[in-house]
Amino acid sequence: MANIKSQIKRNRQNEKRRVRNRAARSELHTREKAATEAAGTENEAEALRLAIRKIDKAAQKGMIHKNTAARRKSRLIARVRQLASTSS
Repeated sequence: MANIKSQIKRNRQNEKRRVRNRAARSELHTREKAATEAAGTENEAEALRLAIRKIDKAAQKGMIHKNTAARRKSRLIARVRQLASTSS
């Protein structure tokens, strides 16, 4: 355990951020999964839009790197298109 006041405060801040980021990352996974499951249905465009929006927001807030966000969006779109074409 830290003895220095500034480090004690830093630990508190880190814990708050860890919990917040964990919840947001979980939301990202949920949205991506929902978009994948909605492939080929009438809800496909809306689910994909929400997932991309969450990914962009996470990158904007610094939760994930911008290149990671771009890669995830690209893979998600490709996956949804591939699933939609096979289900048609």
